[in-house]
Amino acid sequence: MAKKIFSVCGEVTTEQIIEKSRFITSSIHVESEDEAKAFISKIKTAHSQATHNCYAYIADKAGNLQRFSDDGEPQGTAGVPMLEVLKNNNLSETCVVVTRYFGGIKLGAGGLVRAYSSSVSQNLLNASIKSYELCQELFVSVGYDLVSPMQKCLKENNLTLLDTVYEDNVVFKIVIAVDNKDAVINKITNCLLGKIKIEEGDELFFPL
Repeated sequence: MAKKIFSVCGEVTTEQIIEKSRFITSSIHVESEDEAKAFISKIKTAHSQATHNCYAYIADKAGNLQRFSDDGEPQGTAGVPMLEVLKNNNLSETCVVVTRYFGGIKLGAGGLVRAYSSSVSQNLLNASIKSYELCQELFVSVGYDLVSPMQKCLKENNLTLLDTVYEDNVVFKIVIAVDNKDAVINKITNCLLGKIKIEEGDELFFPL
């Protein structure tokens, strides 16, 4: 399994006007084909009056699950060019939809390819593209008297805190790169003089 992939983070929408046609581009990080389809459906519902809602996505980490649609545009003028932009940017788990409101001027095959390609490229320039690394969840349990030292340890070591749960003890849920797991556990243990309990959670891809 790959230990790192690149994808957009969050949902981004951009727009450009080409020969009086509006091209509205929406992109999002997805972790399955179902998530990609749900996003496409959401955009189509939001733009039900649009002339076209073309899409492309790479819905897996390996880059093998690739789908696209011209949604009524001439074959090969929308979906494939959009997909090529994703591939050229080395993106995985990314879905992009380009919504077109026709402005009355035909662009021709070449013009359509350029319009859809540039729409996706422009969107990705505005998106936050991050490295999603193979990570490990850690649950670090400390006494209430060690909350401040633990918070200081997290800050000094630039560790990502996902949640804090206050029960009999205080449990800090953090996420770290798998390759750094042993080193991070040692650092936390040393910071808190061994007065902690650490449990490992799931492995996941996370944008550190």
